This record gives sequence, structure tokens and C-alpha cells, in this order.
Amino acid sequence: GGVPPAIDLVLGATAGCLACFLTNPLEVVKTRLQLQGELQPPGTYHRPYRGVLRAAVAVCRADGLRGLQKGLAAGLLYQGLMNGVRFYCYSHAEDAGWTGYPGGTVAAGAVAGAVGAIVGSPAYLVKTHLQAQTLSAMAVGHQHNHENISSAFRNIYQQHGVVGLWRGVTGAVPRVAVGSAVQLATFASAKDWVCERQWFRTGSWAAVLAGGMVSGVAVAVTMTPFDVISTRLYNQPVDADGTGKLYRGFLDCILQISSKEGLLGLYKGLGAVYLRLGPHTVLSLFFWDKLRNM
Repeated sequence: GGVPPAIDLVLGATAGCLACFLTNPLEVVKTRLQLQGELQPPGTYHRPYRGVLRAAVAVCRADGLRGLQKGLAAGLLYQGLMNGVRFYCYSHAEDAGWTGYPGGTVAAGAVAGAVGAIVGSPAYLVKTHLQAQTLSAMAVGHQHNHENISSAFRNIYQQHGVVGLWRGVTGAVPRVAVGSAVQLATFASAKDWVCERQWFRTGSWAAVLAGGMVSGVAVAVTMTPFDVISTRLYNQPVDADGTGKLYRGFLDCILQISSKEGLLGLYKGLGAVYLRLGPHTVLSLFFWDKLRNM
């Protein structure tokens, strides 16, 4: 508390971008793992990406070291928009006293995350397209073949209009709403808990990191299925009218993945999700908390 919502917008965007720059390589690996074997039974498809470390090496071999930072510009834009709006809305909820009610932190985090997801959805769409692109021998999922971030936005707009830029948002809203609710609620609770037991001093960087680490585990476990669905909806090929060729929507995506890939298909790339979300949660909340104190 004590920080105006407008300032929190800037601080939240800055924190998200700083965390994104450091964790984008894991986002690239996560995207490839989640698209691998799309709608194919386990064990029936070629796996160019096996595990987080071997997948990172495979990305480097195919695209060079720069391949690990594919989609960085779009990722920074997404994190700036989504986190700026998310922390702005959450700060408003704090000022209004809503987070003081039972379940208020979870509700405020969910609503703030949903609004942030809607605002940042076009950037996430482009980020997913760019991170999936690679050599044909290593390609997984549909290849959109954009030259760069600006041509990606231009191509999508020219082909499908403004509405096309928000394709896949039905997967993004529950993904970020759930992740944001769990992240902000567990971060605040965990940070207070370790301080109450006098393990760390209130306001210390160690208490912030401890809260972020606990929050990262909770976010990864709850968010992975939504993350897989979101990646699939964003990356799928579409008809001339913008209709998805693989999935009709959020629920259809869940049903198809579960029936064709098994329930574990919803947890594809779990290791990469945690290794990416864990540090990203810790870093973004650490930067946000410290920037607020400054």
C-alpha cells in the first residue's frame, strides 16, 4: 500500500519487463514443448525437444544463441501491458480496501489478471507465433512465418482485422486470471507468514524472495493446463474468416487434448513452465515490491 495506482502501473510494467528479459529463453523452450506432438497420441510422433536443457540446446542448434530470445520484443510488450494493467487494477483494489475482505486478495488478483490478459492479448499472440518459428526439421505446431514483430502485427491485421489480433483471448483470460489470483494471494500470504515466524525481517529482500518462491510453485501447478491451452489456441492455423482449424474454443481445446494426448497432455512442458514461472514470479514480484518501497 501507499503507492498511487498510476505509479503502480509503471512499476508493474517495469518489473514485468525486467523479469521477462531474464526468463524469455525458458518461454521459448516452454512454447516448443507445449506444441510438440499436438493432437497426437503419446509415443507416435517425432520429439525434437526432450526435456528443458536438451530442448534449449536444440533451439540453439537450429536458431543459434539468438534463438533463445525469439519473440523478446513481443514478450516485453506483453509483460509491460499485462503487468502494468494488472498491478494498476490490484493497487486500486488495495486502496478501496477490497483486499481486506475474506477472499478479497484472490478475487482482486483474478479480476486484475483478466483485465491485463485482455489488454496484452495481441502481444501474446505475436510472441507465440514468433517463438514457435524455426527450421522445418525442428518445427512443432503451425508455422506462421512472420519476419519480425511489426510484420506479424501487420499480417494479422491485414488478414483478419482488429478482431484477429485478439484471437485466442478466451484461453488467455482464464490463464492469467488463475495465475494472477494464485500469484498475488500466495505471495502476500507467504511473505507475511515468514515474517510472523521471524525467519526474515519484515520488508527484507529475503522475505520477498521467500514469498515469491512459494508463489512460483503454486502458480506453476495451477497454471500449466491453462498455459498449454492458451499456447495451442494462439498458435493454431485459421481459416480466411479467422476460425480456428484445430480448436473451436477453450472447452473444445481441453476436450481434444484430453482425448487425443491424455490428461498428461495438459501438463506438457511442466518443467519448463515451473523453471520459467518460478524465476519470473520471484523476479517480477521482487522488482515490484522493491520498486514500490523505493
